[in-house]
Amino acid sequence: MSTPRVFIVRHGETEWSLSGRHTSTTDIPLTANGERRVLATGRALVGHDRLIVPSKLAHVYVSPRRRAQRTLELLNLAFHSSLPWTPHGTTTTEPGEGLPCPAAIEVTEDIREWDYGDYEGITSREICALRESQGLGSDWNIWRDGCVGGESPADVAERLDRLIKEIREKWHAPVMNKEKVDGEEPVRGDVLIVAHGHILRAFAQRWTGQSFDSGPSFLMEAGGVGTLSYEHHNINEPAILLGGAFVVDIPEDDTKA
Repeated sequence: MSTPRVFIVRHGETEWSLSGRHTSTTDIPLTANGERRVLATGRALVGHDRLIVPSKLAHVYVSPRRRAQRTLELLNLAFHSSLPWTPHGTTTTEPGEGLPCPAAIEVTEDIREWDYGDYEGITSREICALRESQGLGSDWNIWRDGCVGGESPADVAERLDRLIKEIREKWHAPVMNKEKVDGEEPVRGDVLIVAHGHILRAFAQRWTGQSFDSGPSFLMEAGGVGTLSYEHHNINEPAILLGGAFVVDIPEDDTKA
């Protein structure tokens, strides 16, 4: 039985992501180019023989922000149940291209963007200048310092650890502990998360049990996709999957060769 995975997807491009302005609670839409790029990502990476296989998704977690929800709408997935929000655009995927997906969608505050507090809407350079004027020094590092008026690293770690615990207990452990039975429908265990740049990078750190300021620096472009899983099919060995292959069905005769 395959090892379940978590796919993390950052929302598509916005005007503020283009200009480097920190966006947490401000609810702004994707740009037209951002929508086109997410559509292209869905066509390239979502499919029965692609990285994200719709029939294998057990659950989808989405940020409450419209930019994340719109990104999910454009990812080439046609959910069996209706979206838990009013659609944010006139179309979802290209007509006729949405692939059936049985997973339920859950909007959760646990995966909302890091609350930037006083730093909402300004760039890293402006944040450093502001902190220097306040006597806090100019070498701001969100992973160490957090955000004045917003969330600290400990605040963010607490809610992400809660979500990771739920994913492992509710969606992954049952799959990894189940014996494969011939003729039985495969158990769905993959999870999809659609959210934001800083919170998804933080999620990857906490997935592997790392503190924010001790692990490697991760980058995640607008509309980017990452994969998390486990080594040795062992839930106690969480890992970051640096390169994931597409899924290919192997004819039964070939497996006996």
